[in-house]
This record gives sequence, C-alpha cells and structure tokens, in this order.
Amino acid sequence: MAFDEDLEVRKPKPALKPLDDLSVDELQALIAEHETEIARIRAAITKKEAHRAAAASFFKTPS
Repeated sequence: MAFDEDLEVRKPKPALKPLDDLSVDELQALIAEHETEIARIRAAITKKEAHRAAAASFFKTPS
C-alpha cells in the first residue's frame, strides 16, 4: 500500500454565494442555517473532546 493511499482526500471549498442577489429575508435565513450548522459542529467537537478525555484518563498511568 502506497503512502498516498493513506492520505485523506480533501474536498475543495465550495465557491462563495454571491450575496448581492439575496433579499434581507434570504440573508437572515442563510445566517440562521449557518448558525444551526455551527451549533451542530460545536456539539460534535464537545463530544469528541469528552471521548478523548475519557480515553486519556483510562490510559493514564498511576503516579
């Protein structure tokens, strides 16, 4: 197995939406969608950090 096969393939970032064509209501809806996604991502980070802390605690050598 080649080293390159182990690397994660990164997707290119999507192009930014032009905001000039959106109404105020559409912009506010877009913000709400992004805030919901940010909250979901933060929850996933919190869960992963708790998992990592539990694993570190489990494998910690007693002093």
